[in-house]
Amino acid sequence: MSGQTPPQLQRELGVFGAIMMGLGSIIGTGVFVSIGIAAGIAGPAVILAVAIGAIVAICNGLNSAQLAANHAVSGGTYEYGYKYFNSWLGFTAGWMFLVAKSASAATAALGFAGYLLNAFRISNRNLLVTIALIAVALFTVIILTGIKRSNLANIIIVSITLLSLGFFIIAGLPRLASQGLTNLTPFFATANQESVNPITAVLHASALMFVAYTGYGRIATLGEEVREPRKTIPKAIILTMIVTMLLYIVVVIVSVGTVGADTLSQAATSKAAPLEVAARSFRIPGSSQIIAIGAITAMLGVLLNLILGLSRVVLAMGRRGDLPRVFGRLNETGTTPFWAVIFVGIAIAFLVLIGNVKTTWSFSAFSVLIYYAITNLAALAIPSEGRLYPKAIAWLGLLACLFLAFWVEQQIWLTGLGLIIAGLIWHQVAQTVRNRND
Repeated sequence: MSGQTPPQLQRELGVFGAIMMGLGSIIGTGVFVSIGIAAGIAGPAVILAVAIGAIVAICNGLNSAQLAANHAVSGGTYEYGYKYFNSWLGFTAGWMFLVAKSASAATAALGFAGYLLNAFRISNRNLLVTIALIAVALFTVIILTGIKRSNLANIIIVSITLLSLGFFIIAGLPRLASQGLTNLTPFFATANQESVNPITAVLHASALMFVAYTGYGRIATLGEEVREPRKTIPKAIILTMIVTMLLYIVVVIVSVGTVGADTLSQAATSKAAPLEVAARSFRIPGSSQIIAIGAITAMLGVLLNLILGLSRVVLAMGRRGDLPRVFGRLNETGTTPFWAVIFVGIAIAFLVLIGNVKTTWSFSAFSVLIYYAITNLAALAIPSEGRLYPKAIAWLGLLACLFLAFWVEQQIWLTGLGLIIAGLIWHQVAQTVRNRND
């Protein structure tokens, strides 16, 4: 099998479709759930955390863009690690991507269920988990039908989400004006954690908010399905990042300024629906219901795009033998990695059973920061003729990712390191078996 060229996915996405995939991957859990989680850590200074997360994400986005433009294949940093370094770094990147984004997808499914139940004033943990599992199953089936239908569903979802967030900003401005600076001062007061150092809190929140931007990587992992990748991928990633950064900063100012960091934090941890709670304070009737609709579509959009992106990394790992080779197979029409999608759906469903958005999101934060550290490392190795941006951007992204990764809770990053070790043991076993077979 090592001498055969694996079947390739069809190139069916243009710039608009790629941007919408990126927005659908980013604008969801990050803005509708994680802002509340981060506000509970940093208080009003979560606004600063959003900005720091954006700066780090932009560096990573530019590096992802130039890597994907030079190597337009499914798999993203998993493939770059293999190409520029060795199988150990390549496998670690792929493994961390699977861990991080499976946790993010579980958070999205739980967030969707939380906003749905909150819209009907229902609070039931078992029902929350059940609805989240149903959502995972439904979108796994949709993605099995191929990229074209997945893209159409994504465009509809993203459009509804953007309209609801636009409404949230406009409807919240009068309430923000009436509150003034009441909920924004003192700026470095940590919500519910008076003993925590404000700088530590901001860095912790920045690590969590960085994850809220990382959906742009979905454009890179779909490189094999994008038309004219050297032009399309960088343009789509840059435009996606600019739109997202501006939107996040305005939303966090409105949400914290209207109801305060404590209220957002409580809504995120108990109901997974902080923006819907903030919208209840607006003077326009039906505001909370409109936000709930946008949040519901956003979570579903993130879930759809994460299953899509995860399945492409599983496809790449299956092709190389780092995962069972059955995951490297496509369906008869060459549009879907059937078994990879099924595997991803099952993995996400398992994580949904945790039922706690803060745990799943924090776990995702550490794993994805390690993944993007390897991305930036690979960007440093791009030859001069293929480089689109200065090396300084790759250095900044690399150092920022490694620095922020260890500001999450200690038990989270210790578990993450344990998973890296377990993954590398599996990789060594799989490599030994593959060498024997070859």
